[in-house]
Amino acid sequence: MLPTLRHKLQALAERRDELERLLADPEVAGDQQRFRAYSREFSRLEPLATALAEEARARDDLAAAEAMRGDPELGELAEEEIAAASARLQELEGVLLGLLVPRDARDDGGLYLEIRAGTGGDEAAIFAGDLLRMYTRYAERQGWRVDVESASPGEHGGFKEVIARVEGEGAYARLKFESGTHRVQRVPETESQGRIHTSAATVAIIAVEEEGEPVEINPADLRVDTFRSSGAGGQHVNKTDSAIRITHLPSGIVVESQTERSQHANRDKAMKRLKATLAEAEAARRAAATAQARKLQVGSGDRSQRIRTYNYPQGRITDHRVEGLTLYDLPNVLEGGLDPLVDRLASEHQAEELASMADAGA
Repeated sequence: MLPTLRHKLQALAERRDELERLLADPEVAGDQQRFRAYSREFSRLEPLATALAEEARARDDLAAAEAMRGDPELGELAEEEIAAASARLQELEGVLLGLLVPRDARDDGGLYLEIRAGTGGDEAAIFAGDLLRMYTRYAERQGWRVDVESASPGEHGGFKEVIARVEGEGAYARLKFESGTHRVQRVPETESQGRIHTSAATVAIIAVEEEGEPVEINPADLRVDTFRSSGAGGQHVNKTDSAIRITHLPSGIVVESQTERSQHANRDKAMKRLKATLAEAEAARRAAATAQARKLQVGSGDRSQRIRTYNYPQGRITDHRVEGLTLYDLPNVLEGGLDPLVDRLASEHQAEELASMADAGA
């Protein structure tokens, strides 16, 4: 491990010890806001302290085994213990490096999933529907809840646009690398000559706004329109103008909700999504300077980047941001088997963050 990264680990361990003393302070205990903040920080640093303690024990085991190496009777046993301790130290180094990467405060929360048909006409809309099904299946495997908040169906299936809210522990952490252009190569059902067509759909992952950091919106900056819902909800939604469309005039962002029976409920949903979208745009602006050199472009707001190709004839899925990330398991991926992709992207992101930290400390 680089000395700069080791120094950062030691600094975090010292901060954990400081927090332990602070939490035992009666003055802090009497201030509920400070106590909660310190408790959350302490909880985040506790796994790091545990891993460091395990590393120290593994180093002691290694030193003891190396001391026995020259013993004629214990030499063979010493070699086995040296190998085991060395392997454990290598494993713990990976754990510690992972804990060292700054954690995105939004990772534990939910997200808005926005899928829009791109080039390809009807086939693009059908593909957008396939992507929604893929993410919905993945959410089911994770035990998350998916609620479609707005949808514009395609003429021959799928969606021109569909927006869903995904709620569940760690949902944003797992899906935040999915933003970008997804391309499909296959023979459409309407293609009589059997020719392979290329179509595309864009995916946007927007973190649900944290309650602790509200986005302030000037009511004068909003235009609110009502219209008759065309979505589910029975006869009532087709008889009243219960659907809401909100336009944020300074940014041009438009959100709408039509899945609830009342204007009030639809307005509440639309405002929550507008705040989340504005917060995401602000995060993208802050990250722009550092994101230029990063392949994954998390938080960059770049929806035009082609990130993945789904090739049906070859049963192949390729992520273009990571060299060599190609799976010949397309049917399983489309049924929600996204973990191999998600895990590799998370590892790449961790490596990028560690490299950035090492460069900063050099």
